[in-house]
Amino acid sequence: MSSARHDYPRLHNAMWPGLVGKGPDSEPPIDLDTMLALTAAAEVDGQKFEGVDIFAADPHTSIDADDDALKRLADKVSGYQLRIGSIVAPVWPPVGGGSAMGSAEERARFVEMVRKACRIGRRLRELGVRSYGVIRIDSATGVDAWAKDPVGNTKLIAETFRAACDVADDFGERLAAEGEICWGGMHGWKHMVALLEATGRPKTMGFQADMAHTLLYTLGYNAPEDRILPENFAWQRETLEAALKTMTDALRPWTIDFHVAQNDATVKGMGSHDKTGRHCLATDANGKLDIVRDAGWWLRGPDGAPTRAFQHICWDGCMFPNAVMMQPETWNDILRVMIRVRDAHGWEANP
Repeated sequence: MSSARHDYPRLHNAMWPGLVGKGPDSEPPIDLDTMLALTAAAEVDGQKFEGVDIFAADPHTSIDADDDALKRLADKVSGYQLRIGSIVAPVWPPVGGGSAMGSAEERARFVEMVRKACRIGRRLRELGVRSYGVIRIDSATGVDAWAKDPVGNTKLIAETFRAACDVADDFGERLAAEGEICWGGMHGWKHMVALLEATGRPKTMGFQADMAHTLLYTLGYNAPEDRILPENFAWQRETLEAALKTMTDALRPWTIDFHVAQNDATVKGMGSHDKTGRHCLATDANGKLDIVRDAGWWLRGPDGAPTRAFQHICWDGCMFPNAVMMQPETWNDILRVMIRVRDAHGWEANP
């Protein structure tokens, strides 16, 4: 494992923790300007965040933002000496999308949200503020609904994803399916691989790995049939690493977007967000991951060399309390561990 200072992958912070899990039934959202300012202010040994990943949804960035609004966004982000990477498409029914395994009308709404997000992505590239990153999606349906017809529903989701791939190709974008235990058909690592294979568009559709969520893949949350770690697991490091290797060997070839994160082997839901892998602070003593070492399962291939499969990595801290998010030291601690991940697994030149 290298400990040299590297240029790549670029270090990004996610903006959607200011929105996800927030709202009338939890805490107020944190506006984009504040999230950008907190990100830009973080600094560790002269190093800073280099970009942000964004959520194409109000009140941050409207999925229907016109060219003038996107120009203002590009200017704002550039003004902080940051770039934009990946973009979350709001494919869910409550915000205008539809289930990827739903009716023809619902699936059409899903694909339309992908089209709008791809338009935003292309425009931001044209404006010079974005040169890498993907459009992130999920199945926009719950596990219980999917489980009523696993074979048929996976087939429907794959068909919807292929239609979304056609749209992405038109815009020169790639799509990444979010590996999270609350999304039907994507809630276990074997199910995720099966869905990606059924979609059959590896040049356009890949996997988005988040360390907090994928840890729960090994524990079989919501998919006991996919469990790798034994029952009553006592967190022996050797056993955990063997499980992580099994999972990442299957999913790494598909991985085109990556979130550094910590998890304490529990789930959390907040606001309208279903229970999913709890994001913990980088310094959380209850975290089960060795963040720097375990990032290597995703960032390095079987030969031990960096895969260079993506040009940036992003920290994701969804559902942190607002009081924690408003503390500058929170972001310095996060940046510090991100730097350590890059120094351990990065590379010098843009591939």
